[in-house]
Amino acid sequence: MDKKKSVLESSAPKDLTGFPGEEPGSHMDPWWGLVIAVVILAAILILASPDPYGRIFRFVSDGILVTVIVTGISFVLMVVAGLFGGLGRLSTNPIIYGISTLYVEIVRGIPILVQLIFWYYAFPALVQGIGDKNGIEFLSNFRAPALPMAIFGLTICYGAYMSEIYRAGIQSIPKGQIEAARSLGMNYAQTMQHVILPQAVRVILPPMGNEFVSLLKDSSLVSVVAVADMTRRGQEFMSINFIPLETWAMIALLYLMMTLFSARIVAYIEKRVKYDR
Repeated sequence: MDKKKSVLESSAPKDLTGFPGEEPGSHMDPWWGLVIAVVILAAILILASPDPYGRIFRFVSDGILVTVIVTGISFVLMVVAGLFGGLGRLSTNPIIYGISTLYVEIVRGIPILVQLIFWYYAFPALVQGIGDKNGIEFLSNFRAPALPMAIFGLTICYGAYMSEIYRAGIQSIPKGQIEAARSLGMNYAQTMQHVILPQAVRVILPPMGNEFVSLLKDSSLVSVVAVADMTRRGQEFMSINFIPLETWAMIALLYLMMTLFSARIVAYIEKRVKYDR
């Protein structure tokens, strides 16, 4: 009898939680090894060769903080802008739909660098012209602050892309969900808030994470509008010391660390959300 029991136990399904993929988050993402390798490489360069790599790192360290601030604030604002844009693209009101579609189509058709230059150089000139024409002094003396305008430009640009991501995510939810919510007495706003958007956010999380990584890299473009981010600080260091190879190798390594780390965090969040479904 004991022998038969042992045979049945041995043939019973085993606990598969120890196998990769059966319990998301239980095993370390192997790509973290690449992140660690890049961090170690940067540390070796800085410690083993303080001149020039240590000097470069110290010089651009304040630019790293600016890059993080620009990326973080722009991401939060673009998520909000994308939500309103996506809902506008799904609106049955022709005016709201038309404005949202016009915004998405125009912004997506203009390179981000051109948009940043427009908001920093051309927009203030437009405001000053209006002030001069109408005798409004504070408009005539308008000056565009570099950092807020850079964040505004990134938000406007990436908000258009996020609008399409939201639209696709919302449309992926079965219409039966909306009908069920309406049958329970929910209005449109309540249906979106409590039923559709929570599901849509899980669907759009992967492309949203990709947009964050792209935004982190594209934040380097704000260096052309007088924002002292990591790229601009690298340009300043190179112009002073005339060592382009070491300077840009270090800058590229720092960006690589930040993007790889961000990508791994995004992958982890995606796995946890998928597991919770």
